[in-house]
Amino acid sequence: MADKVRWGVLATGGIAAAFTADLVDMPDAEVVAVASRTEASAKAFAERFGIPRAYGEWGALAEDEDVDVVYVATPHSAHRAAAGLCLEAGRAVLCEKAFTLNAREAEELVAIARSRGRFLMEAMWMYCNPLVRRLKALVEDGAVGEVRTVQADFGLAGPFPPSHRLRDPAQGGGALLDLGVYPVSFAHLLLGEPSDVTARAVLSEEGVDLQTGALLSWESGALASVHCSLHGGTPVSASVTGSQGRIDIPGGFFFPDHFVLHRDGRDPEEFRAEPSAGPRTSLKHEAAEVMRAFRAGETESPLVPLDGSLAVMRTLDAIRDRIGVRYPGESDPAGEAGRADLTPV
Repeated sequence: MADKVRWGVLATGGIAAAFTADLVDMPDAEVVAVASRTEASAKAFAERFGIPRAYGEWGALAEDEDVDVVYVATPHSAHRAAAGLCLEAGRAVLCEKAFTLNAREAEELVAIARSRGRFLMEAMWMYCNPLVRRLKALVEDGAVGEVRTVQADFGLAGPFPPSHRLRDPAQGGGALLDLGVYPVSFAHLLLGEPSDVTARAVLSEEGVDLQTGALLSWESGALASVHCSLHGGTPVSASVTGSQGRIDIPGGFFFPDHFVLHRDGRDPEEFRAEPSAGPRTSLKHEAAEVMRAFRAGETESPLVPLDGSLAVMRTLDAIRDRIGVRYPGESDPAGEAGRADLTPV
């Protein structure tokens, strides 16, 4: 296709491989370059996916004028540096979640993108999933009445050794930023930014959270209970309860194949993903939204707006503030942008 969007991939880990595998299967996408901290890793990745150019440092990819969009798949601790480098070089950027280590870094990225008129989006693929979008529309249309409570969990059984990335403070380790970002983002999708946050956690010897539970509250009276864990496999389920009904996602809530709507006085209604949507694990919906927005000349996606990503980062900061998790170089557990009252800016 003459209007293929040309992608660069920055990092060569598991999520980069999963996203690239979906990209190369899309007729309107072309992966033209990959970068890693080592040339050997970049070349191995390039050979695996048939990518023509492999760089052993990020700057070369950022400066490659044949690249339209860079997908940043590094650990959270490097998102600010990697995405900022690409934005400043004029590339559009899709940056993995959690968006950054803290809200301050997220605000810096958004400021760079907006000042240069460049596209930037957090890779919150859940928001681009057709069935999740259907659920959101039902809630907004009043299918369950006024939302009272939201519940969501994401836990892995582990165990993860101390040497693992998820246990490393220098790489933004812990359950919250890797797993908890999904339950928190699900609550934000339906209710927006909370007005108050309370949280408790079990911390590792390294100082990252192995298990965290948080209660988010809104001025409307709505509450959200979110949980994440690195030492206990959970159902990865979610529910939304309103004044007139409830929606249950029984498993894999951020990439569902079905959900059930329960309404007072009616039989349960099951909503299933369309066969055309492809595998439930597909990242293609996210890639398609980036390419749609890029072709349209948009600088952000209405499905994953930047102000929403900033709000999620403020909530994650507040949770870390409550549980006492601080990453190297931060001035306080919530980062310099942390605010106890969570008042939106």
